[in-house]
Amino acid sequence: MTGPFGVSGAPGADRSPAQPARPASGGGDPSPAGIDRARVSAWLTEHLRGVEPPYDFELIAGGRSNLTYAVTDRSGRRLVLRRPPTGLLLPTAHDMGREHRILSALLPAGIPVPRTLGYCDDPAVTGAAFYVMEHVEGLVLRAEGEAAAALDPAARRRASESLVDTLVAIHAVDPDRVGLGSLGRPDGYLARQLRRWYAQYRANRDEHGGPDVAAIDAVHDHLAAHLPEQGPVGIVHGDYRLDNAVLAADGSLAAVLDWELCTIGDVLADVGQLLVYWADPGEEPVIAHSATTDGGFLSRAEVGERYAAVSGRCLEQIDFYVAFASWKLACILEGVLVRYVGGAMGHDGFDHEAYPEMIRQLAGRAADAASRIG
Repeated sequence: MTGPFGVSGAPGADRSPAQPARPASGGGDPSPAGIDRARVSAWLTEHLRGVEPPYDFELIAGGRSNLTYAVTDRSGRRLVLRRPPTGLLLPTAHDMGREHRILSALLPAGIPVPRTLGYCDDPAVTGAAFYVMEHVEGLVLRAEGEAAAALDPAARRRASESLVDTLVAIHAVDPDRVGLGSLGRPDGYLARQLRRWYAQYRANRDEHGGPDVAAIDAVHDHLAAHLPEQGPVGIVHGDYRLDNAVLAADGSLAAVLDWELCTIGDVLADVGQLLVYWADPGEEPVIAHSATTDGGFLSRAEVGERYAAVSGRCLEQIDFYVAFASWKLACILEGVLVRYVGGAMGHDGFDHEAYPEMIRQLAGRAADAASRIG
């Protein structure tokens, strides 16, 4: 059925992540895209304690925005390096210093994030700023079947509860007290987000040949006309979901990853995002096969109920936040597609031909949710 915004359908489940990149190794093998082996190696040796050259660099599959590499030193110590994509970038995007600052502030506040080890703002080293953090051992569950293979049902439920409870803890952090009050303006968050992502969508469409999706325009206009009253203000992760977390063997959450979209704003935006990605058994996930379809996890409804119970916040207007999250994701994926076509993804195996339809289907989900508000 076609919705009121002129798009129907939901993203198909057959969206496999990219195949792992071939590891680079010491001894002269090519480095992954985005890494100048000699210069980065020299920087690591000079600025980090307890590491020994030579270093191996391996591009970690799964990310479609900032590039993430596993770095292994001579002794086998494993680190993680993050840098922006290698090609076309939009203004204000991919600020490595900002992401490094966020992680450095949240760990002392009790939020499970990797410990930062160093930040380089000199683009001469490898073409862009980058930072290095500790490698957190554990499970990152992305695809259907992975959770069933790695965790028993009790651990899967624990993972659900830990993910929700950690989100509540993030939202309870006072940004000013941890030195993050300047990350963003606390007022008008949703209106600014709509303007920001719509401007980037239009730039990608008009200037770089991204797909033209009428529902993105229509949903933007509908959401802008039905903005809810500003909700509780706090730290917004911006891309909070199961596969942006590292889990311990018992299902408890060991670390939250991918903070590049973090800002200050309406924290219910994170809840909407989590619900968009969360798939119940038997459902088609929003983008790819989802580990939550294995069973044993909280249901999508239970995720919302637990967040409301633990945080004490009202979710009566959650349809707006779900519509906004689906719409924003469609805008983001168009940017990913444009970067890939421009040669900035840094690895092969990306099914870019599926992205235009996926973007349209996400816009359709946004339209369906938006039809329930106003």
